[in-house]
Amino acid sequence: MSEPCARAAHEARQARAADVVREAAVDPGRTRALTDVLSSSEPPVPVVTDPDVLTAHARDHATFCPVGVPAALVRPRTTAAVVAVLRAAARVGMPVVPQGARTGLSGGANAVDGCILVSLEQMNRILEIDPAEQTATVQPGVTNAELSRAVEAQGLFYPPDPASWESSTIGGNVATNAGGLCCVKYGVTGDYVRALEVVTADGSVVRTGRRTRKGVAGYDLTRLFVGSEGTLGVITEVTVALRPRPAPPRTAVAFFPDAPSACEAVNAYMSAGAQPSMLELMDGPTLEVVRAYRDLGLPADAKAMLIARCDDKRSAADELTEFLRVCRSFGAEDALLAEDAREGDLLIEARRLVGPAHEARGAELVEDVCVPRGRLADLLRGLAEISSRHGVLITCAGHAGEGNMHPSIIFDRDDPTATRAALDAFDAVMALGLGLGGTITGEHGVGLLKRGWLPEEAGEDGMRVQRAVRDALDPHHLLNPGKVL
Repeated sequence: MSEPCARAAHEARQARAADVVREAAVDPGRTRALTDVLSSSEPPVPVVTDPDVLTAHARDHATFCPVGVPAALVRPRTTAAVVAVLRAAARVGMPVVPQGARTGLSGGANAVDGCILVSLEQMNRILEIDPAEQTATVQPGVTNAELSRAVEAQGLFYPPDPASWESSTIGGNVATNAGGLCCVKYGVTGDYVRALEVVTADGSVVRTGRRTRKGVAGYDLTRLFVGSEGTLGVITEVTVALRPRPAPPRTAVAFFPDAPSACEAVNAYMSAGAQPSMLELMDGPTLEVVRAYRDLGLPADAKAMLIARCDDKRSAADELTEFLRVCRSFGAEDALLAEDAREGDLLIEARRLVGPAHEARGAELVEDVCVPRGRLADLLRGLAEISSRHGVLITCAGHAGEGNMHPSIIFDRDDPTATRAALDAFDAVMALGLGLGGTITGEHGVGLLKRGWLPEEAGEDGMRVQRAVRDALDPHHLLNPGKVL
């Protein structure tokens, strides 16, 4: 099929999906039909239509993204129940929005008008931990922290640790290919997913991957579903790889007179072959926001902070000594090794408080651009210029060791002028990240927030291939319509 024909076919499918959404929004008969089908299914699936409950489940943490009015909510406990829901939704033509804990930051779990929300939080069982094979199999509603603590009790380690690890679910982590603070050494969620069970739009149950360490039979469907944000299927079971539990980490910190100098230190340290288990940066505006939220004793005049951790028992002391040396050579005014685990945890707390501190300030647009590590300083300089040009506060913290940063634009959403300036600044940051050879999203996903920017990164041919995949697996675009593509 030629490109114009392929695009026309895809747009026609999108139009049909939009019609479905509009019809469902104005036709309560669809909801009654769905309820009738699910009440007689095996197992029966209760359907919730209470407006207050639906409102409470209608969106994720991306508060600036649009949110529709859902028609119903279901909370399946088994794969069979998910199958029943998707078959019923297909039968009545109702769009489906899968949800985990709704901790996302891109609007990927937001309701669309007339949809059925499929909350997977009650599919929350750890099915198996296999110490010999170093794997765990869980349902999607298990939280990251629950899994991490369960395997730690058996001397094992599940590395991915997004900032929301206490509440975010493994299913949601897989759907967005979530990262975290220790990804600089250990990688992201997708690096640990061995196998999946997925229910597709027509109710088929597909098992992808395998429990073994190696396997190349057929296309890598596991990688296809990882990061697909609920647009290709609903994940109902996840098998992940584990690692032996590392040694207790040691922590070091360095404070700089400016953020670009901290970025140059990061690049020099990592380019020399360092392998920290964490290397995080907080710029001056971020430090100010955290100081205002909680007094942790951070230096009042610091304009950037680097936090490094190493969990290799044999090399931690040498690695962190080198980290402090490099930081001082790039102008760090105060660089020290934490005296004990308690002091190290206090420094990490400062980093984990970035999200709550920003939420306390009001509306924000959170980005997660990732650039080549050697361009980090250019990114921070560019952010300062965008902040000044648009007259908005932009903070920046993130995973400096891998170039994945989180610029956050803070503004008064009740002020139309401030809102317009924030949106203009958001686009400028997207363009900056791409211009530096980076990506519009390192770990949060596209969702609604960055859908308009995906073609800029993927290109015309890349978008054609992605549309073809979605059309093949969900021809009527009932799964999370309007997200990603």
